[in-house]
Amino acid sequence: MEAMVTHFPAMDELHDALASDRFLRAAEAASHSPSLDAAITAMRNDAHRGAVLVPGCPVGNVPPTPLTRHGVDKPDRISEQTLLGAAMRLGEPVGFAQEHGGDIVQDLYPLASSVGRQLSTSSGVELAFHTETAFHPHKPRFLLLLCLRGNSAAATTLCSVDDIIALLPPATVEVLRQPRFRCGVDESFGAGSAWVTEPAPVIEHAADGMWVLTFDGELTLGTDARAEAAINEVNEAIARARTSVTLASGDLLIVDNHRAVHGRSPFTARFDGTDRWLQRTFVVSSLAPSADEREGRVITTRFD
Repeated sequence: MEAMVTHFPAMDELHDALASDRFLRAAEAASHSPSLDAAITAMRNDAHRGAVLVPGCPVGNVPPTPLTRHGVDKPDRISEQTLLGAAMRLGEPVGFAQEHGGDIVQDLYPLASSVGRQLSTSSGVELAFHTETAFHPHKPRFLLLLCLRGNSAAATTLCSVDDIIALLPPATVEVLRQPRFRCGVDESFGAGSAWVTEPAPVIEHAADGMWVLTFDGELTLGTDARAEAAINEVNEAIARARTSVTLASGDLLIVDNHRAVHGRSPFTARFDGTDRWLQRTFVVSSLAPSADEREGRVITTRFD
């Protein structure tokens, strides 16, 4: 992919600039390389096991990793072009109002205030395996992570729904296909702990016959004892089948949010400008379903 040179407004206008049709279309047009083209084709055709890694993507000039939530000040937008260009080829990139202020590109790096919490900005705790925004009526189809600066001790963990099902007894799979599970809301969305979804399955068949998984190891709850036992079996299967990848600068990881759960290993943050720094965006297949709960590309669904 070749770098695109363009003018950007002041930082307080950056969200609107990145979400603009002009930037997104230009990024999409620039987002071609043999490895990325092959990855996009695989994700579109479900010819994958839940995730695809594309190394060697342009990230531009990466400054020291910020230390505060609003400390990002990059000299160029090459990494944003890379991330959003790939996202546009898979669907429609969106943000969520409660997640990093609705940013269409979220900068993920350790914060001292988040060390031991189940948040994307934590470091000292393992992030539980989860479907991204498993509780959300407009959860993304794809999750894209672009590494600007890596950390050899921080692994992104993954597990495919196919690998999970292969380890479960048919009777357990049948329980998981029934509406016997609720899901709480992520801490980052700010809702009270009492909020849960209506009962729904954990595993379903999509129209194309592929398995779809909606699960959060911290937030999925069974409505009865057998359903709770099934959740424990899913967690045990994930522990056996899990894999991991340690992202380096220029690595783009594309996760199919229907077909895999992901997490992250704990690591020690230094808070000295050298910490791990990823950029993330979410992709939905269509903007239409969220039309009544969306402003531009920011989904505004409330959970209170």
